[in-house]
Amino acid sequence: MKFGVVRFPGSCDEVDALEAAQRVGDAEILWYADRDLRGADAVIVPGGFSYGDYLRVGAIARFAPVMEEVERFARSGGPVLGICNGFQVLCEAGLLPGALLPNTSLRFLCKQVGLTIVNADTAWTRATSAGEPLSIPVKHTTGRYYAPAPVLDEMEAQGQVIFRYAPGENPNGSLRDIAGVSNAAGNIVGLMPHPEHAVDSLTGSVDGLKLFESVVPALA
Repeated sequence: MKFGVVRFPGSCDEVDALEAAQRVGDAEILWYADRDLRGADAVIVPGGFSYGDYLRVGAIARFAPVMEEVERFARSGGPVLGICNGFQVLCEAGLLPGALLPNTSLRFLCKQVGLTIVNADTAWTRATSAGEPLSIPVKHTTGRYYAPAPVLDEMEAQGQVIFRYAPGENPNGSLRDIAGVSNAAGNIVGLMPHPEHAVDSLTGSVDGLKLFESVVPALA
C-alpha cells in the first residue's frame, strides 16, 4: 500500500500528511511539476497555500502538471483525498462539486472542531461508522462550503455529504454545516479539517488516523 502526497509551491502540510500516511503504509512526495504518480495506490492533495493562493485558492494548482495524472487516476476510480487547500484544488479541478468561499468572519481561524460522519461508505471513511463523532482541527481563511440548493439536495440524496460540523461547531458558515464531500463514486473525498494533525494522542486526538486507515481495506 503506497500513498502519494502532492507538493505544490506554497504547500505547508505535505510532510504532516506524508507522516500520517506512513503510519498505515508507504508514502512518497509527488513533485508538482512531474507527470508521474510513482506507483501510488492512493493520492493525497494536502493543505497549505498553493501558489500563494493568488487569483483564487486552488485555481493555479489545479493546472499543475501532476494534476493531469491525479485527475486521470481519480476518474479511473483511484482513491484521492483533498485536505483543506487540497479540497479547494479538487473543487477547482471539477473532481468534487461546489466551491469554498471566504469564512463568514473574513478571518483566518485555527481551532479544534467536532465533526460527525455522515457517510461511512467511501474509500476514505470505511474505518468509521455513520454518526460517529470525530475531533479534528481546522485552520483556514477560505473554508465556507457552497453549492446551489438543487446541487446540495442532489448531493444529499446521493450520499455525497461525508462530514458535517457537529451542532454549534461550524466555524466558517458552510452551508448545511458541510465539512467534507465526495464524488458520486465515493473514491474522491475532500474536507476542510486536517486529519493529518489528529493522528497522535500527544496532540489531543487520533481520530484523523481513521481516514488513512480506511483506504487500506478499501483498496484490498
